[in-house]
Amino acid sequence: MTQSTTHSSSVPTLPSPKERRRLREAMDKTEKQVATAVGVTRRTVRSWETGRTTPLGRKRETYARLLAAYAAELDEKKRGKGRHRPKDPENTPAKQATTAFTEAPAPAPEPATPPEPEPRADSTSLRDVLPGEPSPSSRPTPSRKKPLNRRPVRTVKEDNRSRQSAQRRKEKAEAMAGAAAAEAARLTPAQAFDELYAYAAPALVRQTYLLTGRRTLAQESVERAFQLAWHRWPEVAVDADPAGWVRGAAYDHATAPWHRFRRACRHPDPFTGERDGRALRRTLLDLPPMYRRTLLLHDGLGISLPETAAETEATTTAATNRLLHAREAVVEQLPDLGDETVLYERMRELADTVSAPAVATASAVRLASERRAKFWTRVAIAVTLLIIGATAFTVVTAPTRYEPTPAPGQRVGGVPAPKGPQKLDKQDLKLRDKLRAVPLDGPGRLLPRIP
Repeated sequence: MTQSTTHSSSVPTLPSPKERRRLREAMDKTEKQVATAVGVTRRTVRSWETGRTTPLGRKRETYARLLAAYAAELDEKKRGKGRHRPKDPENTPAKQATTAFTEAPAPAPEPATPPEPEPRADSTSLRDVLPGEPSPSSRPTPSRKKPLNRRPVRTVKEDNRSRQSAQRRKEKAEAMAGAAAAEAARLTPAQAFDELYAYAAPALVRQTYLLTGRRTLAQESVERAFQLAWHRWPEVAVDADPAGWVRGAAYDHATAPWHRFRRACRHPDPFTGERDGRALRRTLLDLPPMYRRTLLLHDGLGISLPETAAETEATTTAATNRLLHAREAVVEQLPDLGDETVLYERMRELADTVSAPAVATASAVRLASERRAKFWTRVAIAVTLLIIGATAFTVVTAPTRYEPTPAPGQRVGGVPAPKGPQKLDKQDLKLRDKLRAVPLDGPGRLLPRIP
């Protein structure tokens, strides 16, 4: 198996399928608009964004330039917003107006520490995504006062210092990213895979067990996903989110509908331990697989709604509907989880503390992936040789010249048709009865008569 991660310089580099969809949605572009710009169909663009196919040739170059333009425009918008955003929240308009007339230069302001994020800031935007949808619970939401959008008075020196500090932070972030990339480049493919396995496997097996309720299936799904990742490591290594790539493969294998035909996977395993989370786990297993997966990704792992929709290969509207219906079903069974924050905390706690089976080591997974690849390669070679042998046998045993088939029979004229026995009249019938009545030693006419 080739482990090279280098790409040809003539082929333009494309972002990951999730990043392609994120750029399109951030620019408020539809699939039809992108398809018109590239010169393909809408179904082709959707296939590119889900990762099922990859553009080639001129279409790849056109698609790469279009995505690069989208990314550059988004960067310009972010820079424009960053120039007008105050760096220090303590600088009120009155304070800055006072310092504007002072002669002594003020010391350089320290970069403000960003405030702690809300537990679920994006969960409150579901009503904005789907206007008119009913709220998942009838609880009253506390009102939040929005600060007034007032532009503070800034001095020229403060603007220069803020730009310099922003430039220094940007350079520091680029230096850290370059150091991380250099460190990753020094690792061999096997070492990089082992690092990813050690980082993602323990949490992923817990999530898969929470998704399926079956320990054997969870362990099998995670190992199969990592085997597929090692088999396609050149693609996974350059992905923007390798852990997300493996998570999507594991979830797809775990929620496949053909598992219902396996005797070991027909019923979930009995709950052992975690008495506090049994009710929530039982409620999750009662949900449909796609609802369960959407709820686990959004509320259990804290993934945003567009990324959840991209990972489940659904539109944002469909993912929103699934999330709302899943929350309504959970709240119906467990009324104490009516608050979204409480449900979010319980899901995060359950995803972090649920007991799950242990998985094999990274070296064992890599070895199993290589053995699996060798097995299917040999099967493909054997089938190819069988087809070649059958074709050769047919060529050898086939006739070398054309043998015409016998001509069909033709009607011959001039021959009278055979006739059947004639119909006997009364005299013939009388004679026949007389002859039949004669004894067996012969008819009387053959015996001489003595006068």
